[in-house]
Amino acid sequence: MRDLTVHQIAMSSPGIGEAGRTGDWRSEFPVIIAEACLPVKSGRNTCQICWGHCPDNCITQGSPPTIDLTYCKGCGICVEVCPTDAIVMHPEAEYAAFERGAL
Repeated sequence: MRDLTVHQIAMSSPGIGEAGRTGDWRSEFPVIIAEACLPVKSGRNTCQICWGHCPDNCITQGSPPTIDLTYCKGCGICVEVCPTDAIVMHPEAEYAAFERGAL
């Protein structure tokens, strides 16, 4: 006879890169403006709304959070949910300048 009082639920969590390198799909990429980010302003890990809403799991928790652009598809959800407008989208054509630190 089966014990029906014990329930097991299958759970999984996404991992970065499960779909392979996906960053080259995007037409825009997000950049965090550290001085406008709430964790930086407060000096502690507060907010983290962008991290919680990223469907690709490529934003880290921290002060400031970081975005792994190798896997970011450029959906812009992080930009939409940021309460302080600390994340802005840039055209993908500017990515090389960003990597050089020119943005």
